[in-house]
Amino acid sequence: MKKPRLSLVTFAAATAIAVAAVGSSVFAHGNILPQPVNTSALPDIGEAWLQHNPYRGNAVAIKIGESAYGQNCARCHGLEAISGGIAPDLRYLELGDTGDEWFIQRYQHGSVRDGKVYMPPLGDVLGQKAGWAIRAWLDTKHEE
Repeated sequence: MKKPRLSLVTFAAATAIAVAAVGSSVFAHGNILPQPVNTSALPDIGEAWLQHNPYRGNAVAIKIGESAYGQNCARCHGLEAISGGIAPDLRYLELGDTGDEWFIQRYQHGSVRDGKVYMPPLGDVLGQKAGWAIRAWLDTKHEE
């Protein structure tokens, strides 16, 4: 028995669908707007940028930070803070004040090398409370 052949039209249609699917996933990683983070449940910490996390161990902050990370950081730093190699794996960020200082510096100012933006500054966009909530969640993912 002869196997049926795909017609040229069927083959062309299938190819067009495959190309469109791949193309749309590539374009999905273009300019992405940061997603707002609702931090109204967190205690106020003032306007001046702090150098140490005031929300360390705060269960509400950790929950907010987990959501904020998923919406704003995971696309580069990986789900559950497990990097695929594009950006630093934040599970290995130092705990305590030393890690806080590095984190908040990058969060506020981003990372630029040779004129290329590797991480946009998020401090003015998402705010200090969201940043420290993300950091509080990252502490729960820490590995040596």
